Amino acid sequence: MLPYEHIIIIDKKSKVPIYRQIAISIINAIRNGTLKAEMRLPSSRELAKILGVHRKTIIKGYEELDAQDWIMIIPRKYVAVSEHIPLLKPKKWGEPNVLRPYESNLNIPFRVIEENTIDKKDISYPEIIIDDGHPDVRLSPIDDLLKTYRALTSKKYAIKNANIGTAQGTLKLRQELVKYLSLTRGLNISEDNILITHGAQMSIYLAAQLLLRRSSNIIVGKPNYPIANKTFEEAKANIIEITVDDKGIDTDVIEKTCKRKKIDAVYVIPHHHYPTTVTLSVERRMKLLELSKQFSFVIIEDDYDYDYHYTSSPYLPLASSNHNGNVIYIGSFSKLLDPALRIGFMVAPKNFIDQCTAFRKIIDVGGDGYMQNALASIIKEGELKRHLKKAKKCYHERRDFLDALLKEKLGQYISYNLPTGGMAVWIKLNDGFSVEQLQLNESLQIVRFDYELNSFRFGFASMNEQELQSAVNAIEKMIVKV
Repeated sequence: MLPYEHIIIIDKKSKVPIYRQIAISIINAIRNGTLKAEMRLPSSRELAKILGVHRKTIIKGYEELDAQDWIMIIPRKYVAVSEHIPLLKPKKWGEPNVLRPYESNLNIPFRVIEENTIDKKDISYPEIIIDDGHPDVRLSPIDDLLKTYRALTSKKYAIKNANIGTAQGTLKLRQELVKYLSLTRGLNISEDNILITHGAQMSIYLAAQLLLRRSSNIIVGKPNYPIANKTFEEAKANIIEITVDDKGIDTDVIEKTCKRKKIDAVYVIPHHHYPTTVTLSVERRMKLLELSKQFSFVIIEDDYDYDYHYTSSPYLPLASSNHNGNVIYIGSFSKLLDPALRIGFMVAPKNFIDQCTAFRKIIDVGGDGYMQNALASIIKEGELKRHLKKAKKCYHERRDFLDALLKEKLGQYISYNLPTGGMAVWIKLNDGFSVEQLQLNESLQIVRFDYELNSFRFGFASMNEQELQSAVNAIEKMIVKV
């Protein structure tokens, strides 16, 4: 008899049930040729004795193998490997049977995506996390949103229509967004001009894939949102970086660049540029729009946190101007409600939205219809407007509190410009100090930093005053220690 105690490997610490481990081991032995077609297997009683398990465990394993046609069970006579198994070259008995096949690497060539080192971090849970500008979920009307969600899932008509028309986004949400974007951003659009996506990043990806190719040139700010840069690289486009100063991306340099080579697109974050938080000046906004018409390039306007402006009313987005359809406008509800709520939107001419919708279907047939309609309801009922009013007041106070803390505790070590809006401050360390030193504190994690600029982004919106105090104290402690 074959040494079944070596063929069938049982790991009692594994989460896989023992009967399944037995079945998998026998399947592996059949596949590698150790057990051949029509070969008799031990009875359930014999195998239970060999393996030191209960007979019922063996019976259950055999029943599963029989159901999958790996073996044949002749009641009260014998158990044997199925007669339909092809002849395979046997392996040595000493070779281990693999119960976890996905522990092995895929050895067939495939495309490798290089991750951005800034965003690639080990999963850890330090005491203090300084994010790059997230909303405070504790203030968010998530409970109201979920109540509406649950109410929709209990209605027969809602259940029946939940998956209809979600490729472009539910009509209900798109109709509410038409009114919302008109009131808050001055956009004159229809529901045909809107595509609902899984966050702003999907919108950037779709736009890049349809607009850019290997010979395309796209202008971005320096520094810039690293994931957007990665998206444009994956589209095989040539990325041209243009410096961002205290007035935003330099449009004079954009003009000079356009005169030298064909530019297909400009990616810009006019409100609270990421990561520096600067706002694009009125003069540069007007010039960028004129350059778009003159040199026929598309403006991809990423307006991820438009709603948070503290000192005055925000500038209207580029998309609200007369741009002849040359602006693709991207926004997200993640910065309003919860980073985990992946609902974003793209506004563009209908022919482009139609193609983005068609392309999106290749990778994602549609969004969560229940959640989209629940969001539409809280917009319609004014809950989102009430939340924004409350959140803006709170975030404004937190920004000013952080400003006072930074001046008191870190004034001699850092420099920064207090942003007029948004949810983060871009802080530069003075000469003699390095952001690398701040990474040495295991109890403190800074999500967004830039070694080249010796700067980091301090997201204040998600922290209350006590949490802001602790974070600044931790930074001070590290700087003074060094």
